[in-house]
Amino acid sequence: MEPGKLLEIVSLFDITGTVCDIKPLGEGLINDTYKATTAEAGEPDYVLQCVNNNVFPDVDMVMRNIRAVTCHIRGKLEAKGEPDIERKVLRFIPLKDNPEKLHTIVDGKYWRLMVFVPNAITKQAVNPESSRAAGRAFGNFEAMLADIPIELGETIKDFHNMEFRLRQLHEAMEIDAMGRLKEPQVQQILREIESRAYDMCKAERMGREGILPKRVCHCDTKVNNMMFDDKDNFLCVIDLDTVMPNYIFSDYGDFLRTGANFVEEDFPQMKSVGFNMDIFRAFTDGYLESASSFLLPVEIEHLPYAAALFPYMQCVRFLWDYLSGDKYWKSQYPQHNYIRANNQLHLLFSVESHYDEMKAFIDKCMERIKSK
Repeated sequence: MEPGKLLEIVSLFDITGTVCDIKPLGEGLINDTYKATTAEAGEPDYVLQCVNNNVFPDVDMVMRNIRAVTCHIRGKLEAKGEPDIERKVLRFIPLKDNPEKLHTIVDGKYWRLMVFVPNAITKQAVNPESSRAAGRAFGNFEAMLADIPIELGETIKDFHNMEFRLRQLHEAMEIDAMGRLKEPQVQQILREIESRAYDMCKAERMGREGILPKRVCHCDTKVNNMMFDDKDNFLCVIDLDTVMPNYIFSDYGDFLRTGANFVEEDFPQMKSVGFNMDIFRAFTDGYLESASSFLLPVEIEHLPYAAALFPYMQCVRFLWDYLSGDKYWKSQYPQHNYIRANNQLHLLFSVESHYDEMKAFIDKCMERIKSK
């Protein structure tokens, strides 16, 4: 989009300072993002984003969630007397003509504006140090929101609902749009999926029985969704579009699925796929340090299940897309989504082989925390 049009959109928001330059920022896969620089010293710069309403069909809900979450966290930080609050929670700018709205629609596209966090960096590398920081950050994020007084909306319906994902797969099997169901390698993966289907839907059953509560979760717990200052101190969690009610297994299991695999999720050599216990221990240690204050025993007990659930869920989703004709994830070659599904299945095998070790480590962490 032309800079002049972007400047017109920025002008709809209640900013301070004069925007003198606007350029693309980052390489986000979902939203288009720009940095708007102001001319005056002492005035903040801004981040302008075009929200992808194909991924997030109810942008009003997304922004209501974000307003509730950022206001609640800001209140917690102010009550604690935290310094440098402007860099520890995102601040979204309301519209000039409607202070209750944090987004606008221009030519059918949804736009929002937030204050740029200065002197802040994100991390890309997943190692024990960054994983421990991620566990601590996302656990603390959940802890601060454990008492939020309003119910948030579900920005992506059934995003991490295992029963729903299995229904999707079964529907794709019935249609068999590409004639791939009869492939021997597909049948082999399906046998593994079906043999675990009942156990992997445990969270939904416990939820219906009132045993397992839904919390406010981030639901996209990647290491690059955190900001640090130039001295490597954690500042804040970012990318809040997916924040919604879910079981805490979402935040815990999804990080480990992406962060603790020795290889990328589409790596074709299955002998190289495996669950990195060093990453597991670091993330779990950080997570329990900050989240154990509000977690129920049933949630802590099922953390190893969460570590297995997410490679299983992603295996199901990749195979669903493979059977459906590769319409959801971009594929580079005909077998790409099959390779992804097989990769996640082998990651699941590795997680399962470490189950007792994971449980023993979690018990040890909790003994140490309780003894403090």
